[in-house]
Amino acid sequence: MILRLVAAFLLACFAPVAFAQQTVAWKTGREAATIERRIDALLAKMTLEEKIGQLHLSGRGDGFDINQIKTGQMGAVMNFVVPSEVLEVQKAARATRLKIPLIIGLDAVHGFSTYFPLPLGQASSWNPALIEQAAYWTGREASAAGVNWTFAPMVDMSRDPRWGRVLEGAGEDPYLASVVSAARTQGYQRGGVATTVKHFVGYGAAEAGRDYNSTWIPTSQLFDLHLPPFKAAFDAGSMTAMAAFNALNGMPATAHRAMLTDLLRTKWGFRGFVTSDFGSITELRLHGIAKDDAEAARKALLAGIDMDMMGHVYHQHLAGEVKAGRVPMKALDEAVRRVLRVKFHLGLFERPDVDPAAAPALMQTQEARDVALQGAREGAILLKNANETLPISAAVKSVAVIGAMARPEDERVWTDPAGLGRRVIEALPEALKARLPSDVSVAYEPAFTKACGTEFADKDAAVRAAAASDLVVAMLGEDCEFMGEAASRTRLELPGVQQELLEALVATGKPVVLVLATGRPLVLSWADAHVAAILQTFHGGTEGRTAIADILTGKVNPSGRVPMSFPRSVGQIPVYYNQLPTGRPEKIRQRYESIFMDEQNAALYPFGFGLSYSRFTYANPRVSKPSMGLNGTVEVSVDVTNAGTRDGQEVVQLYIRQPVAGRSRPLRELKGFDKLMLRAGETRRVQFTLKASQLGAHDDEGRYQVDPGEVEIYLGGSSQAVSRTQVLLTKP
Repeated sequence: MILRLVAAFLLACFAPVAFAQQTVAWKTGREAATIERRIDALLAKMTLEEKIGQLHLSGRGDGFDINQIKTGQMGAVMNFVVPSEVLEVQKAARATRLKIPLIIGLDAVHGFSTYFPLPLGQASSWNPALIEQAAYWTGREASAAGVNWTFAPMVDMSRDPRWGRVLEGAGEDPYLASVVSAARTQGYQRGGVATTVKHFVGYGAAEAGRDYNSTWIPTSQLFDLHLPPFKAAFDAGSMTAMAAFNALNGMPATAHRAMLTDLLRTKWGFRGFVTSDFGSITELRLHGIAKDDAEAARKALLAGIDMDMMGHVYHQHLAGEVKAGRVPMKALDEAVRRVLRVKFHLGLFERPDVDPAAAPALMQTQEARDVALQGAREGAILLKNANETLPISAAVKSVAVIGAMARPEDERVWTDPAGLGRRVIEALPEALKARLPSDVSVAYEPAFTKACGTEFADKDAAVRAAAASDLVVAMLGEDCEFMGEAASRTRLELPGVQQELLEALVATGKPVVLVLATGRPLVLSWADAHVAAILQTFHGGTEGRTAIADILTGKVNPSGRVPMSFPRSVGQIPVYYNQLPTGRPEKIRQRYESIFMDEQNAALYPFGFGLSYSRFTYANPRVSKPSMGLNGTVEVSVDVTNAGTRDGQEVVQLYIRQPVAGRSRPLRELKGFDKLMLRAGETRRVQFTLKASQLGAHDDEGRYQVDPGEVEIYLGGSSQAVSRTQVLLTKP
């Protein structure tokens, strides 16, 4: 871990000087006090319309009116990526009476010009320093184009892969998600853009996995599962937040004062501003708590929404609400203050405007691509490898690569940085040819008309190529409309006709390696039973197929681990590792136990699982002392050995369970992990510091409590770790 942090530091040190000064962070002391005085001075000069303008966020496209900027009636814009256009809107703001610069936002979710794995794929690496670097390069490229605000990280917790947006998060576990949340926040802001931690709160728990649906979350679960990644991002310095689309326990998040003001600002002390999601203020009418947009604007502002994203309701109705006395001027001023505070702390008043001529040279630098390649390598998860099918052996003399996804026209992206260019992405067939011996032939058949896999181009040609080969590499998965926002699914098999093709490939009798690029865990029960090997990726980005070829040929030993459990069937969902115990647990699978009649309870691939070309063993788990007080700490250690013949990385994971406490506690809870490289035959003692304060839970009133009693500690390579020790928590 120390070596990785040093590497990140060196990358920052050797970055061009123009960007070395662009790290953004909250100012402190005299600087912060000076900023508040500058805000006071600005507020004293502002008209009502200018104040409301700072809360108005509009975006590039039809209906955008630059005159609103020129008249001081717009404080932020989004979706501007062409540097010359960014410069134009920023100059328009600087030419206004008060010369308040724009905050310029973009969904730079997993890249800008260089694309990294989807956030779920980054979480699969279990490498916080690498995740931080991916966010840094994303922020740096976006900043070079004039963007200064990203709508990331998304930290919504979800146990339901039917929800299409799981690809933007870090999976099912609050500890892993919190580590990833902090790393991404720090990386983006080191790269020069303010972060927006989203969606506050509960969006990932939508009923039935149906996007935008209501969520019902008990208070204890809200604090133990959903809120920790948000708190981690704020503690890491996130400057803004975005409210969720959903209603939380009957109150739309966009009007949820208890969350936005009482918790976020009063209890947590958040100083930044909160933006609505796209048009979510006007949607308060559809939620049934506002009769018109004027009432929606009033309720949102008084709840704690400072900026209206693409809803235009503040712009159109807030002045009338203030003049009628329904919105106090003080409430408006506080919202404006928070927006101005972020702009000052970002340094926007002094920051030079973007140089369109310089921006292209700062895109897809070799340093950024190196991080993208390493991220794609470490985020790929080997789920199955029967009979050591992988890496491709010397006995294989012909490989058939099947699937249009192996040679995409473009990688899955959020927004195309128009005018800045993007280098050609290496296709899988060519990447394999470059890495396999010269006497190995590589044939390629797309099989489908496009990467979506919804219709065949030439199925028969693909099957013939497979039958004529020694090994089949089928790259399949989700693309197009099957993933992302508004892409909830009730069936989680391979989309379109891809399963039909896979079964035909297996029927040839040749060993099939299934390479997946998806936005969520799919149901892979058939594939697990029939294919020789499965390599899971969550869309690897600019260097994704190069990384896949590295792993398939053995140049790289896979080290990714599952961040979100893979169900055996949709009927199991929600399926997750940190379940509560039941009074009738599964023992021998008989009636009146908590089981399914037609399916196993366990996930197909559980949280934390992932294979390697190496084999790792655990021995001698121990604690530094048998007991500790409720405010104490204990050192936990275990010997980890690479018992294989290849050097490889292992993710050492620490889980706890408190069998007897004041309220029922999960069967396992992740409380620490470390990713380390071990040479073949090497043994290393891995040590964790476990704090008693980490071991508690919240009650139904949201109060945190640590109970005395025995705590079981499990160490291993997944949530099914069996190496065990324990410590006793004692009262003072």
